[in-house]
Amino acid sequence: MNANTPDGTAKPRAAERILDVARELFYRDGIRAVGVDEIVETAGVSKPSLYRAFPSKDELAAAYLRDYEIGFWDRFETALARHPGDPRAGIVGYFSGVGQRQARTRYRGCALTNAAVEFPEPGSPARLVSEANKRMLRDRLEALALEMGADDPRLLADGLLMLFEGANASGQIFGADGPVRSLAAVADRLIGASLSA
Repeated sequence: MNANTPDGTAKPRAAERILDVARELFYRDGIRAVGVDEIVETAGVSKPSLYRAFPSKDELAAAYLRDYEIGFWDRFETALARHPGDPRAGIVGYFSGVGQRQARTRYRGCALTNAAVEFPEPGSPARLVSEANKRMLRDRLEALALEMGADDPRLLADGLLMLFEGANASGQIFGADGPVRSLAAVADRLIGASLSA
């Protein structure tokens, strides 16, 4: 049972505090740059508490990415749900949201993409979560491209995925005034060019 704070609200369990701190530090600084000592100190817990909750830093990184992925899919599916029966408008809406998020001052792109770059070795827990997400996204985009009647659904899906990944990189370099401001318009044109006349 969680202890209570002076105002009567429950204190988060150690595992929750650790994950909250890891989420902030890993996203801001990168997973490899953040040490276990910094996490436990910032979370106000002991190393044994961390290792009881997460057997290793690699497993903590994977838990962080699985948590991040929930928000990723929520944003994606919410954009599609705003345009029932119109996957093109849903995808363009999603890309518009990506562009808006890239405009935030401390936005560092997609945490799943960043982790795939940080962990090039196959089989690392963080890379496995990232790869699974990207494969699922590619499949989802292909299914939507098929639903729209694209001449080559896989080609359109690949193009949209490359736009997304390019936005994650260029947004960190150029910020809101860079190419990301055109992201939704470029996605819409790519879709339009891919549809049968």
